[in-house]
Amino acid sequence: MENYTGFDRVLLKVLKIPGALMIVPLFLGVIFNTFAPEVLNIGSFTTALFKNGLAVLIGLFFLSVGSQISFRSALPSVEKGIVLLVAKFGIAVIFGLGVAFFAPDGVLFGLLPLAIIAGMSNSNGSLYVALTSQFGNKTDKGAISILSINDGPFLTLVALGVAGLAAFPLMALFAAIFPMIFGFILGNSSTIARNFLAPGEKLIIPFAAFAIGAGINLEVLLGQGAIGVLLGIATAVISGGAAIISLYIWHVVRRHPKPSRNMVSAASEASVAGNAIATPAVVASLDPTYLAVQDAATAQIAAAVVTTAFVLPFFVAWFAGWQKRNGITPENEEALYEVEQTNEEVGYEIKPATK
Repeated sequence: MENYTGFDRVLLKVLKIPGALMIVPLFLGVIFNTFAPEVLNIGSFTTALFKNGLAVLIGLFFLSVGSQISFRSALPSVEKGIVLLVAKFGIAVIFGLGVAFFAPDGVLFGLLPLAIIAGMSNSNGSLYVALTSQFGNKTDKGAISILSINDGPFLTLVALGVAGLAAFPLMALFAAIFPMIFGFILGNSSTIARNFLAPGEKLIIPFAAFAIGAGINLEVLLGQGAIGVLLGIATAVISGGAAIISLYIWHVVRRHPKPSRNMVSAASEASVAGNAIATPAVVASLDPTYLAVQDAATAQIAAAVVTTAFVLPFFVAWFAGWQKRNGITPENEEALYEVEQTNEEVGYEIKPATK
């Protein structure tokens, strides 16, 4: 047995927490930003890394993830990504606009439609990859190439734009997915590049999580944003439920055998991303009528981010266990795709083996 230090043993216990690479650094970031913000604002590389480096860290993270997606797994990953993206965005728009048009005063228990659409449509890519890396397979993880489209304010602006409230920022879409595309090209063009970028998948997660937490204050969460806990729960239940049902239907339509109908990716997508916190400010800059609700919507989304970051890993761990008890595993699904690929290469059908 290796000679672990006391700190090593602490880390080993911490890493047993589902999604620990995301949750623990995020919580530490919130604590520092609330009780000792001056520590993060001393300037130079310290502030650049731990406070202001989120955009760069996420960009590098997506570059690393993209480099690990192979052409062989690209099609199932893309299909999964599209199914989950449409389900998550669709339910966010239905729920958000339903509140805007049918709830008294356009709010539901204090929840603002802007916060609902921005929060429910925007998923935490780092948490998604952390969870699918632990409980899913390559196609689950690879779906992030499509799911990255919901990062940032793009889909929220699309939803509001359909109602005539915002423009369609096509360049923002391209900017969001380009690091993933570039990584995909690098990884499939060079084995050396793929191996070089591989460590970035896990290495960057805790730093990005800390930077997200460093933008959240507990005082805001406990004040205007307290109702955002409800938004986080609604996202996990409603958004997650819609994603799971949609992915199950996709498996059925594709005639996948029951043991290969893995839906870990759908459960892992039911979160609110930290970068969604900036969406109300972006929307308000395009439409000044949203300035009045910008702060409240931001606080609600921040609370939802923390709620889903803490709740979702435990749900995904339970869901993965439930699947396994019912004979459904990510390994069975991956084996199915490998057999399908072999069938294409040899020109006749080989039946997949299931565990």
